[in-house]
Amino acid sequence: MRVVGPGVRRWIVNTQPRHRPATAADRSCPRRWVGARFAWTVSLARCIALAVLVLMLGSCVGNEHMSFLDPQGPVAHAEAVHFYWIVGIMAVFVAGPIFLALPFFLWRYRYGNARAKYAPNWKDSAPVIAFTWIGPVLIVCGLGYFVWTDSHRLNPYRALASNQPPLQMQVIGYDWKWLFIYPKQGIATIGTMALPVGRPVTLHLTSATVMQSFFIPALGSQIYAMGGMVTRLNLEAMHPGRYLGENTMYNGNGFHFQKFTAVGMTPDRFKAWVKQVKFNGTPIDARILTAIGTCSTREQMIAAMPSLASTDGAIYLKDVSPGLFPAIVKAVKQGTTPGLAHAAQGGSGSRRSTTCKTPPPRLARAEP
Repeated sequence: MRVVGPGVRRWIVNTQPRHRPATAADRSCPRRWVGARFAWTVSLARCIALAVLVLMLGSCVGNEHMSFLDPQGPVAHAEAVHFYWIVGIMAVFVAGPIFLALPFFLWRYRYGNARAKYAPNWKDSAPVIAFTWIGPVLIVCGLGYFVWTDSHRLNPYRALASNQPPLQMQVIGYDWKWLFIYPKQGIATIGTMALPVGRPVTLHLTSATVMQSFFIPALGSQIYAMGGMVTRLNLEAMHPGRYLGENTMYNGNGFHFQKFTAVGMTPDRFKAWVKQVKFNGTPIDARILTAIGTCSTREQMIAAMPSLASTDGAIYLKDVSPGLFPAIVKAVKQGTTPGLAHAAQGGSGSRRSTTCKTPPPRLARAEP
């Protein structure tokens, strides 16, 4: 058995390469590697910036506003500002240090750097521990402040400040369409939702079937609607235009059909639109109400009742009773059949049955 003497052990320890001076060959390859890493980091940052720009440009397609990043109302504008603040905080205090520290550590602790301290037996450090705890705590406190204040400021039940009284609307979610009722005007629509610009709108929402999610991204504030219950949402359109509206909660095979177009109109144009619906709309009766509840999509209703067809594909109804919305809420809550709708309309209209035909398999597009 061979025994290694103290001199040999010292020679073995002293010949280890951890502190030897770096040669030109050692420095050349690590530098290229670090440079490639830094270039990769810059390329990644550019790709992220380009992706954000594409998303912002894609928020408005054609003449239909589709995203809160292209805000068309005060609520969506506040949500966009909130989003930018949150992203800014995360970028400065989370992503920023990572992208800045990564190239530094790669260069500082490269293989050929003999000045970097080698501490294999390092245990702990009070400054490092303080930094790793204080940073996340400050980030959580900052995000919590914005979330708390904006959650109260953007409460969907909170009325929007205005010198005009809000327009009252009632919204009923069906499979797979939305029924918009204007109780004071005595009209209703399916497929389009008209809004006067510069005037707040208070929506009372419910569902005649399963739980649904009402959302107009360009105006802000998504909210859920449940059967037998009424929730409330306050919105306002600042500019005339067309805004995508949809159900964002999956509710069956026709989920992708449940879209509509919200149209922001000037006050005079909105008044003229109401008069036009009152003049040209179809009087609502028990047969139409039954079709609304039994026909799945707007196309099925038009196929079953061609008299409901219009040039823009929407359905316009008149002579709507103010008691229709509460009657439907009560019926769904009690689990009764839609026959009460006939009584809610004062017993008027035809009782003939309606047969719904299956529409062609294509994506429905609501046009104002």
